[in-house]
Amino acid sequence: MEVFILVLSFIILLAIGVPIAYSIGISAILTMLVSILPIPAFTTIAQRMATGLDSFALLAIPFFILAGQLMNRGGIATRLIEFAKVIVGRFPGGLAFVNILACMLFGAISGSAVAAASAIGGFMNPKMVDEGYDKSFAAAVNITSSTTGMIIPPSNILIVYSLAAGSVSIGALFLAGYLPGILVGLLLMIVAGVTSYRKKYPTAPGVGMKEALKKLFDAVPSLFLLIVVIGGIVAGYFTATEASAIAVVYTLVLAMLYKEVKLKDLSGILLDTVSTTSIVMILIATSMGMSWVMSYENIPQSVSAALLTISNNKIIVLLIINLILLFVGVFMDMTPAVLIFTPIFLPVVTELGIDPVHYGIIMVLNLCVGLCTPPVGSVLFVGCSVANISIDKVIKPLMPFFIAMLVALMIVTYVPELSLWLPRFFGL
Repeated sequence: MEVFILVLSFIILLAIGVPIAYSIGISAILTMLVSILPIPAFTTIAQRMATGLDSFALLAIPFFILAGQLMNRGGIATRLIEFAKVIVGRFPGGLAFVNILACMLFGAISGSAVAAASAIGGFMNPKMVDEGYDKSFAAAVNITSSTTGMIIPPSNILIVYSLAAGSVSIGALFLAGYLPGILVGLLLMIVAGVTSYRKKYPTAPGVGMKEALKKLFDAVPSLFLLIVVIGGIVAGYFTATEASAIAVVYTLVLAMLYKEVKLKDLSGILLDTVSTTSIVMILIATSMGMSWVMSYENIPQSVSAALLTISNNKIIVLLIINLILLFVGVFMDMTPAVLIFTPIFLPVVTELGIDPVHYGIIMVLNLCVGLCTPPVGSVLFVGCSVANISIDKVIKPLMPFFIAMLVALMIVTYVPELSLWLPRFFGL
């Protein structure tokens, strides 16, 4: 009965256009009202929302968002694009490769797929069109490659998963994201390369050794942030939250040195950061309330038992979970999806002997596909807006890239060492 009320009320609220954060909170309260009196139900949900945000680890999210805002306006994207041109620009379809590699680098540094789609796409899309690339293809490349920043650390969504999963190390999750993120980027490059070869898209002009070294030197300070943040966490010098604060200081100094951000710009940057953070935090608060309700009503245990009744074969169960998450990702944003479905599916996979770190990467990679699909794909909308193209014109060129992402998902799902080798190597 409780499961029926929770699911039905949530679907109805979403269908009539209620914002997802409010839909989550209202459906959680309605479910609680079946079991207990109104006043205890309301106070319990409010308490769980408040305590759900009372986490030191969550402080990393606003700091990383602020660091991403500073990077977006601080000239870092342009320098990374120039660096990417030196590395992959001479290959057939070189500008497509540059777009992908730049999105991987910028997304990794900023931790935001939307920021990568906006910053890199705003520069690369018109450049690719001017060089003879189809506008829809350029947009498709930018949209799909921007999602790699959600897997390659530092990533806010991996912090959210760590919170939802309980005792999973953020440092281990960060390290686990590197190889899967690179795999996704490589497969996207293969698709881009084949398409570019078939359509005879041009290569980027070559550069001399002196100019190449200059562009590399210009990009080193931006790339060094990855070493500072991840290296500091792995070495034990600071936590992920402390690393996020260091990232803000580093990017602010860098943006000031590049003379791309002035003191008068900081008020707008801080306002955008607060706005984005508030959206994320209300989603986390209501999702934590719903997670507690599901636990109180034994919903995760029921789902776990049902799945294991279908099969106790690890391959089959992971395939079913992937299909469910792919469906969920189409209709739900990544943050609430991770917070709601982690406590449901994590007991199932752990019972089958699957490492929670490995499952976290599977889940995030899976939901990255949803960022590129209508009706709620935030990266899809941003990428199309930046490219000044309608969504219907992008769907066809997106399909080969979707297939590449799904192939990467299957490889990551069934080759756990791809995610676990680095964390184990560093003893995490």
